Formats: sequence, structure tokens, C-alpha cells
Amino acid sequence: MFDSTVVQMLIEGTQATLYMTLVSTLLGYAFGLPMGVLLAISDKEGLRPNPVLYKVLDVIANIVRSVPFLILLILLIPFTRFLVGKSYGATATIVPLVVAAVPFIARMVESSLKEVDQGVIEAARSMGASDIQIVIKVLLLEARTSLITGGTIAIGTILGYSAMSGAVGGGGLGDIAVRYGYYRYQTDIMIVTVVLLIVLVQIFQTIGMAVATKLDKRKTAVKNKKHGAGESVTFGGK
Repeated sequence: MFDSTVVQMLIEGTQATLYMTLVSTLLGYAFGLPMGVLLAISDKEGLRPNPVLYKVLDVIANIVRSVPFLILLILLIPFTRFLVGKSYGATATIVPLVVAAVPFIARMVESSLKEVDQGVIEAARSMGASDIQIVIKVLLLEARTSLITGGTIAIGTILGYSAMSGAVGGGGLGDIAVRYGYYRYQTDIMIVTVVLLIVLVQIFQTIGMAVATKLDKRKTAVKNKKHGAGESVTFGGK
């Protein structure tokens, strides 16, 4: 069906898509996780209510999330060119992908942390835990299953964004689909790129959900063990 040149192009396109998706997800969490934590703890019912900080972060997240990714990608061309020296290709596409991913990830992190039982937080406070200890040892630990599930959703969304960037020379499978499927009317190549994107999403989804399920079972087992043995977590040496 395809010659070696087309096969090689598809392999390189898949590699470029994985590169953009994985690097953008890692960088997105590097900024989005702290932002989500700040949103959760500065809310009116958070550990350290701070209406000003919450409002600033809330507005930033809402503004960025309100801009369609394709428009955001075009708007960020000067900034992207300033950072990486060019506005096209896989590496350049990482910049708008991260910008789009950060508020999306922050909102999911905020939602996951707010699901943690307030009774667990109060119990940690009563044992002398500091706010940082509560965030790390209680909020993030208790919400880890939800956080991993959210990460699975995030990586799928970023993968879709990376394919969308192909419309403006972003590289990867999206670029191949646009160049061959749209401009050259080679529907067969476009269909293969779509299938590859679906396969990648399914792989990430399967891995993410398997990890989340395993951690959830482990957390349940630990809780049951603690309740059965009367154990408790200590903070600050108390």
C-alpha cells in the first residue's frame, strides 16, 4: 500500500507526536501542578484562603482556556520564535502546547485536591501537620488516583492539540494528515495517521487507567490495614 518513504515518514511523524506530547505534558505538570495546588489551598474553603491570589489565578486559567488552541498557537508565534528561534516544527509546537496545557492541568489538579475528605485534613492538623505537610502527605497522596486519571485525560488532550498544530506546520502526524490528506487529497495516508493517533490515545489511556486502578487498590488495602491495626500517621515527630 505504501512505499518505504511513506512508511518512514509515518514513523518519524509518530515519533515527533510522542516527543511533543510527552515533553509538553511533563512541562505542563511542572507549572500546572503548583498552580492547581495554589488554586485549591487559596480557595475560600482551602488551607490558606486568599481571595486575591485565587482570583488572579482563576482569571488567568479562564482566559487561556477560553482561547481555542489553534488561535492560541498563532498568537504565540512571536513568543515561540523568541524562545526557540523558529515558529514551526515539533520543538516550536511545545511552547503553545505547554501554555494551553498549564491551566487545563491546574483545573484538574484543583478539582482532584478538593475531592479529599476534609476529615482527613482536620485529622492531620490535629496531629500537628504543617500546611506543606498536609499538601504533600495528605492532599497529593490521597488524591493520587484522581490525579493520575486526570493526567491520562491531559495527555490525550495534549495529543489532540499536537495533531491540530499540523495545520500551521507543527510537525508530527497532524502535519502529515494536513499535507497529504488535505492538500494532496491522499485520503489513505490521512486515514492511517488518524488510526495511529487513535492507537496512541488508547495506549496512554490503558496505561494511565491501569496505574490509577493499581494505586487505588493499594490505597484501599493500606487504609484497611491501618484501621485494623489501629495505626496512625505522624507529623513533625509527634
